[in-house]
Amino acid sequence: MRVHDPAGRLRGTGFVADHHGTVVTAHETVDGLSRLILRAGDRSRAVSADAVTPLPELDLALVRTEGLGVDPLPVSVRGTVETGAYVRLPAGCWREARVLGTASVTYAATDRGHLLESALELAIGTAGRDALRRGGGAAGGPVLDSATGAVVAVLGTALHSGHRDSGYAVPLGGVRTGPLADLLAENATTVPAYGADLNLAGVLELTATSVGQDGPSGALAGHAGRVDPVEPVERVACTREFTAFTEGPAPVLGLVGPPGSGRTTQLAALAARRHRGPAPAPTLWLRGADLEDTDTSVADAARRALTRAARIVAASADTAPTGLGDLTPERLARLSRTPGRPLFLLLDGPEEMPPVLAHRLAEWTKGTATWLEETGARLVVACRAEYWEGAGFPEELLHGEPQGHLPRCVPL
Repeated sequence: MRVHDPAGRLRGTGFVADHHGTVVTAHETVDGLSRLILRAGDRSRAVSADAVTPLPELDLALVRTEGLGVDPLPVSVRGTVETGAYVRLPAGCWREARVLGTASVTYAATDRGHLLESALELAIGTAGRDALRRGGGAAGGPVLDSATGAVVAVLGTALHSGHRDSGYAVPLGGVRTGPLADLLAENATTVPAYGADLNLAGVLELTATSVGQDGPSGALAGHAGRVDPVEPVERVACTREFTAFTEGPAPVLGLVGPPGSGRTTQLAALAARRHRGPAPAPTLWLRGADLEDTDTSVADAARRALTRAARIVAASADTAPTGLGDLTPERLARLSRTPGRPLFLLLDGPEEMPPVLAHRLAEWTKGTATWLEETGARLVVACRAEYWEGAGFPEELLHGEPQGHLPRCVPL
């Protein structure tokens, strides 16, 4: 993404940070302009100053635009960049640099000077240093983590300190308030990143792939190869109970009914609502038939489901599954718990577990209960009354009310 002045002169570059087309660039690329032109490939858009949110105190600016057809880049969710880390940046061409640490620098905007306390100091070769000179067109470019591809900082060519042989960039990890913080929060929930920069959007992509792959046809219409446009319909009573469960403290809900009562359909409707709601939340689909003899808790089945989903995501990204990094259910549950969107595990038909595991049901249930309490994940079990009666989950972990001889549950 290139930024030009009205005369067509290159002022710098930038990157798109959301699906609305918001561009993040350096303030020096837009400073003093009443209009600017954004170019990407063979497309261009002219925008006026009222489309720009200047942040001169950070040497950053946000530009609202649309129609350029550029995919957003994920921004690192880590608060800091380690000294010695390698990064990639656009300076004439893509170049590698090494992070030397942080430094206090000054930025002289047209109105006044600004002190930036923690700019990243970058070691780069001679050709790279020449490309980072002021007016060279590199200002505003994204600095990418070499391993994850996530944006860790934005290049500034008008940043000065006593070290003239270094390049400088403005890190994005420390922003906590204002329009940039709002943009970064949206980026973390809508633009997937993996590896050390795994974000909620990555968790959502993985779990949605799981539902699309392992769930019933139409559970997430149009996702992960599904072409069935018919979505399951959630019953009003179930919606009410699922909402209370999500907002309440109990980690386990039993959805109990005979075959044909709609257990699977209601699980699928819950998955669809969580995926497409105003605050999408991760949901992993598990089947009783996928449980194995040696499982010690539901986490083992979740681990296998995530491995299957990772292979699909990696294939679509043309990378190896190992390139996605640590994708254990524990890590996903922890990341989901932080923004208040707990990971839901939907276990359909646990009666179909193998006989050896069924004989160890009490041990498996105890391990599952402990894992749920440790991770903050939630479990919804869709089963027959016979299974629920002998499942053995502690009463204090269950949502709902007792149903005759059955432990607390939601009957269908």
